[in-house]
Amino acid sequence: MSAMHRLFVALDTPPAVNDRLVGLCQGVSGAKWADSAPFHLTLRFIGDADDGLLRDIQFALAEIAAPTFDLALKGVGYFPPRGPARILWAGVEAEPLLLRLRDQVTAALDALGLEPEHRKFAAHITLARFKRGASAARTADFLASHALFHTEPFAVTEFHLYSSHLRPEGALHRIEASYPLIGGED
Repeated sequence: MSAMHRLFVALDTPPAVNDRLVGLCQGVSGAKWADSAPFHLTLRFIGDADDGLLRDIQFALAEIAAPTFDLALKGVGYFPPRGPARILWAGVEAEPLLLRLRDQVTAALDALGLEPEHRKFAAHITLARFKRGASAARTADFLASHALFHTEPFAVTEFHLYSSHLRPEGALHRIEASYPLIGGED
């Protein structure tokens, strides 16, 4: 019998950036802080796939040829934009090559007939989740105290296909495959 895999495609953040993000993960009661090191920026959530589809996805992603680029994190915020915060996140400075890579990943997966994502892509790194939503005051305090958050740019040289195993204590993420980007041929 074929196993099911809950999949997503993401970029990792380097150790120095992880340390900075860990520093943000405190001070809001009721938050379930992300404990994933490294943190990741999801390019595309795929969802459930059997072994055959997993192989097809791995082959499709391996065909992507995209250049390396630098990325910097900037600012914090929350989803949804109206109502109580359900997710606190760190933002990403606009980077056209990030969006281009995301478009290539999307095109490769769409070509396999996968269900397209219906949410608009908003580049972010999840810091915390709330079961019932955070209090407006706590959220405002968090946003105010970290409004100037930013990191130095870091090199993005690969992306990954992850599987996610949901557990009561939080999701366990495992890299199923890694895909190098093409270094500086400008």
